[in-house]
Amino acid sequence: MLHELLGDTAWFAPKRFGYGAGWPIAWQGWALLASYIAAMIGMAQLLENGGGIMAIGAMILATVLVILVSKRHTQGGWRWRWGE
Repeated sequence: MLHELLGDTAWFAPKRFGYGAGWPIAWQGWALLASYIAAMIGMAQLLENGGGIMAIGAMILATVLVILVSKRHTQGGWRWRWGE
């Protein structure tokens, strides 16, 4: 069941110009984006309250995970695009 939700379907559209993923095209992409934004807000609060290196490390880890997941779930993969 979890495999069906997180399968190999596209969650993000490719960027029209440049390299990487564009906007989400599936609910999983929107959920990933919302989770990432919430995590960054939480880590910013932790950093503001003296979290220091732990908050920065968590921000870096969350960013790397979002990049890896979005790269795997972008329609057509990541490559340089000049517009179409």
